[in-house]
Amino acid sequence: MDAIETQNQMIAQHLRSGKSITGLEALNKFGCMRLASRIHDLKEMGMNIMGSMVYETDDEGRRKKWKVYWLNGKQ
Repeated sequence: MDAIETQNQMIAQHLRSGKSITGLEALNKFGCMRLASRIHDLKEMGMNIMGSMVYETDDEGRRKKWKVYWLNGKQ
């Protein structure tokens, strides 16, 4: 099994457990630097994954944004 398949399996299990995931979490937990690609793979396999952008402004006025993904419904 290659690294991409392993990452897909770990991310799928994480989502099935009811948790959401961000790119930073995927990097820290699974060594995945291309979460959007792994999400695409999982969607192609039939997982109903939703995503939304999160926007935040820090105390110094700098805007930050990232995407969070979650599983839509039970699978």
